[in-house]
This record gives sequence, C-alpha cells and structure tokens, in this order.
Amino acid sequence: MATTIGNLPEVVSREEWLAARKELLAREKALTRARDQLNADRRRLPMVRVDKPYTFEGPDGPVGLLDLFEGRPQLVVHHFMFDPEWETACQSCSSAADQIPANLRQLHVRSTTLVAVSRAPYPKLAAYRERMGWSFPWFSSYGSDFNYDFHATLDDRVAPVMLHFRTEAELAETGIPWTGRPWTESDRGVELPGISTFLRVGDEVFHTYSTYGRGLEEFHNGDNYLDLTALGRQEEWEEPKGRAVPLGRQVGGPGMRLPDEYDV
Repeated sequence: MATTIGNLPEVVSREEWLAARKELLAREKALTRARDQLNADRRRLPMVRVDKPYTFEGPDGPVGLLDLFEGRPQLVVHHFMFDPEWETACQSCSSAADQIPANLRQLHVRSTTLVAVSRAPYPKLAAYRERMGWSFPWFSSYGSDFNYDFHATLDDRVAPVMLHFRTEAELAETGIPWTGRPWTESDRGVELPGISTFLRVGDEVFHTYSTYGRGLEEFHNGDNYLDLTALGRQEEWEEPKGRAVPLGRQVGGPGMRLPDEYDV
C-alpha cells in the first residue's frame, strides 16, 4: 500500500543538518537526565504488602501470586486485555505481547520474571498463545479479584473504580479520558491494558508500581524505533501535521490487526 507523504523535512546541506542535530541533541540529553531522575524517583516509591490470596490458572493448574515469581525476587505483570466473553485478545495488547519473548532472557538474568495475566479462562489463553506462537508465561485470573484490585478491569460491584488513578468521584469532575463524560454503570466491565510490578521478600509479596494507557507505549509496536524516523508512528495526533496519511494501524485504528493477520 502506497503511503501519501506530505510536509516533508526541509532539504539542507550536511553542515546545516549537523548544526540542527546538535541543537536537538542538547534537548535529548536534558530529557535523558530527566528520565533518569524520574526512574530514580520511581524506585523510591513506597510499596504495599499484598495479603489477599489470589489464585491463577496456568498450564500446570492453579498457582498463587508467589508462584508467578518462579523463584526470582521481582515480577512484572502485563495486564493483557482478554475478556472471558471474547474469542480473541485485544489487538493492541497482542501487538505489545509480540515483543515480550525477546525480552525474557535479559529480564531473567536480572532476577526478574515477566508474565501476562488475563481474565479469560486458561483454555482460551492457551489456544490463542499457540496460534500466535508465543512462549511467555500467561495465566488466567478468571474468578479472581486480581484484575479488579489492580484496576485492569473496572467494575464498582467488585472493587472501587480507579481509572488512571482517579476515583469514581474524581471522574465525575474530570470525565473519562477517552470520552470526557463521567463514569456510569454502562462502563462496568471495561478492560484496561496495564503493567504492575511486584517485589518478593522471603514469602511476602509487595506491590511496587502500576501504569496504564500511554504508560505502556515504550513496550508497544516498535514505537521507540518509529519515534526516531521522519514519518514517526503515523498517528493522527502527531506533529508536524500532514507528514504521512495514517494507514489506520495505530492503536485503536480501523486497520489494526492481530499480529498474525498482517500481510507484510
């Protein structure tokens, strides 16, 4: 498919490009230092003891939260959107999951385990995982409060609503980010993508961090590579406008597919 490209960068000499590149480099370095400080502050966050006995279903049957660590001190959980009523998982989450297997070895040698957790029953997860050819651990939280307690599934009948760290009362004032309206009963059961991290100290488990929405974009769709290119992610909201007509494959776009459905 041909891509219509407009508003291209100005063509200049190599000397002019180098001068502009050095100016941008100074801003990149400032951002790197700010990110390093932010990461340090993230590591200083206090943590919360997890006392509820969550149960998950995996390939070997029921397991607890402590078992997900696989003996390592750190655990990263991808809250993978797969409602029990769905036949396939979320397209966007699937795109992110496509990149997980390549990261497992480097995480393991740094004493960190990564798993995906979804609400769909385990047989659905296992069949979809086989279809996609994925090798990462994937567990079902079906029948558990886990997704609700960590705000990856929102239903005020199960747990208090917390959407992007805003309570139901706060959402009444600010509105839901993608609609602008307050939370209503019709929103019950909405699934959210997220990542939560945990630390094991002996046999105790502590929740250290969670993020949702664009907090996951560094792990998504090769965005970090695309951000280095002239055409970027080809999202409608990107600047400069008119650089590339989106193919609709951005997150939520009409052309987005499951990973094995692209003809490339």
